[in-house]
Order: sequence, then C-alpha cells, then structure tokens
Amino acid sequence: MLTCTYIVEKIDGDYAMLRRTGVQDTEPKMTARALLPPEITEGTKLLYEYLQYTVIE
Repeated sequence: MLTCTYIVEKIDGDYAMLRRTGVQDTEPKMTARALLPPEITEGTKLLYEYLQYTVIE
C-alpha cells in the first residue's frame, strides 16, 4: 500500500498542485479538489494513505 506525504503548492480553481515530499526532483501532481479535504490551503501538508488524503500538522 502506497503511503506518502504531499504539500499543496498551488490551488487553481477545482484543482490543486501537490508536490511529494521526501523525493528529489518530482513534478507537481494535479489533483481534483473534490478528492482533497475541504480545509486545505496553499502550504498544507497532506498524508496519502488507503486512497485518501488527510491533513497532517
């Protein structure tokens, strides 16, 4: 099961650009905001686990 963390780099309408942490030279991943927690803002850290995103401190 894939478990990783992301940082919300940019929010653009119905999409957010997420950058995976802990991995060098990765491209941002465009993700539909409907799949993300509603309280995200730019700079929010997310945990991706079991096909769900959750906000982490």
